[in-house]
Amino acid sequence: MKFVFDLDGTICFKGQPLCKEITEALQYCRHIGHEVIFASARPIRDLLPVLPKEMHTYPMIGGNGAFVANEGKVTHLTSFDNQTKKQIVEIIEEFQLTYLIDSAWDYAYTGSTEHPIYRNLDPDQLAKNISLHKINEMIKIVLFPNEQASEIVSILKFLPVRTYTHGQENILDISPIGVDKWVGLQKLNVKEQEFIAFGNDANDISMFQFAKESVCVGKHEELQKAATLNAESNAGAVADKIRELSKVYAAHLEMNR
Repeated sequence: MKFVFDLDGTICFKGQPLCKEITEALQYCRHIGHEVIFASARPIRDLLPVLPKEMHTYPMIGGNGAFVANEGKVTHLTSFDNQTKKQIVEIIEEFQLTYLIDSAWDYAYTGSTEHPIYRNLDPDQLAKNISLHKINEMIKIVLFPNEQASEIVSILKFLPVRTYTHGQENILDISPIGVDKWVGLQKLNVKEQEFIAFGNDANDISMFQFAKESVCVGKHEELQKAATLNAESNAGAVADKIRELSKVYAAHLEMNR
């Protein structure tokens, strides 16, 4: 069975690398025959620093599906088309927004160093913070809308984009239309009803809808409607659920042999 894990708030907490408890649970999952896949809103660049080095070659989805990597190499990138890119830059300039925009590797960031998103941004200093106008391919966009969020969301509805609103962080997380975690998983040849998904936010709904079993970590009203199981939002509870489901589906594998 394939086990798919979101990172932040699911198996990573407060932007910290995987703790020993979670790492050992993932190793156990692999040891008894399952495949582990990561599916994060982070670009691949920012996903790697929170994972042990031996997991850097695992299959992974970044940017909510815009990046797909396997065996340590990015295999698929989905960027905004030029017209959409131009329209988003116009929105940024009209509303004088701060932002985080990821290209294939480098990024443009003008937000506060106090914002929670900053602590997850290129922690190993693998890339460069460059000018917005030097980014050729826009892969993923985060806007900081302040009190203008509803007005900006209403404009974005007319563009070919997928927008996730994260109220607690006050950000708009924007991907190209047709991009989500389930679309990314399909590029890794993951099939419907043949994987277990763990997540904690709205951007995990797409993969929950096609999973054999889905675990909502913590409380999220919309995601819980799509989930089959719940786990408390702490490393111990999540590690226990990983081990529990690893055993259950190992038994299923044996029965189907």
